[in-house]
Amino acid sequence: MSNGKVDVLLGLQWGDEGKGKVVDVLTPRYDVVARFQGGPNAGHTLEFEGQKYVLRSIPSGIFQGDKVNIIGNGVVLAPDLFMGEAKELEKSGHDLVSRLQISKKAHLIMPTHRLLDAAYESEKGKNKVGTTGKGIGPAYTDKVSRNGLRVGDILHDFEEKYTEHKIRHIRMLNNLGYKVDMNALEETERTWMEGVEYMKQFRMIDSEHEINHYLRSDKSVLCEGAQGTMLDIDFGSYPFVTSSNTICAGACSGLGIGPNRIGEVYGIMKAYCTRVGSGPFPTELFDETGNTIRQIGHEYGAVTGRERRCGWIDLVALRYSIMINGVTQLIMMKSDVLDSFPTIKACVAYNVNGVETRDFPYDIEHNIKPVYKELRGWNTDMSKMTSEEQFPKAFREYVTFLETELETPIRIISIGPDRDQTIERK
Repeated sequence: MSNGKVDVLLGLQWGDEGKGKVVDVLTPRYDVVARFQGGPNAGHTLEFEGQKYVLRSIPSGIFQGDKVNIIGNGVVLAPDLFMGEAKELEKSGHDLVSRLQISKKAHLIMPTHRLLDAAYESEKGKNKVGTTGKGIGPAYTDKVSRNGLRVGDILHDFEEKYTEHKIRHIRMLNNLGYKVDMNALEETERTWMEGVEYMKQFRMIDSEHEINHYLRSDKSVLCEGAQGTMLDIDFGSYPFVTSSNTICAGACSGLGIGPNRIGEVYGIMKAYCTRVGSGPFPTELFDETGNTIRQIGHEYGAVTGRERRCGWIDLVALRYSIMINGVTQLIMMKSDVLDSFPTIKACVAYNVNGVETRDFPYDIEHNIKPVYKELRGWNTDMSKMTSEEQFPKAFREYVTFLETELETPIRIISIGPDRDQTIERK
């Protein structure tokens, strides 16, 4: 960590890597924690002092009382969902108003965006992306088509702007043949407008000026992504991706930071691999091993509750993620989930139409067979260990193998869900 720089923390797989916990572990070292993309489809789970919290829109540094938390311009925000999340956190004694700032340039997710989300998914039939239905994709679509409604719009002639956008959306829904239940919409709108009023008590900022001011004052900033690298709109497994740039470059565009301000890039991964929703997943396991990983790892979506698809670690995808993000340090989560397996597998290459490659291809949906290397399991409960010296030999060999394959050091290893079950390596 260096002053005058932002450090970036992002997921390297298909999301759900455990970013929330790690941000909470790292936040004591930073003055500012800033979210740079995504919406309420994030589900960052934090567990400490016997309590479990799921953060969707609010940065994970919110539990540290002396930190500034910023929702950046690259985020899309649903006022009603934000209000619900914030009020829940306030119940547990956290003063959000003094700790949280919101970019005026962040875009708003309207109730009609959710209806458009449902309409578009319905149209896709068997090619559904598997969205969370929160209206995130349509909100980003409005943003790039220059039709968006932003947080800053709340401050001037908002009702008029809102009505104009709503009418346009209903016209689009009618054109799609989607029947709008106006009574249900009006009910959702009431709560949504309450959320808008609730947001007014928070400091609304030009986040690009604010963050660069902190940097000039030698404050340290941690940038937090929401979804994993393999869900990036440009570099992920398109079209089964999210609607924003989840990679390190997204921190620059989602907060207004120059590339020369990027310091450390923490890449977070699981000791295995998971995916929620539709889309290709080369190392997915459809057998008892996959079910066992799911059960032990409690692999269910924090937002949707959906079963996560589980598989062995994919080093082809990870090498690719490390490359496009410029990762400087790796953080490995959920190592303890593999404690009882006699054999661990790692995908080191793909066989594509009979040709072996270590490079991530354009298409991972067709004719891909993972090439596995088998490693000895460690058959040891690691969840109560407090230093790397206690790690069993087979696990240390697994870590060394991964570092060699990925050409990047693994600096932090998580061996359980609690904040304290985190070991930093020397």
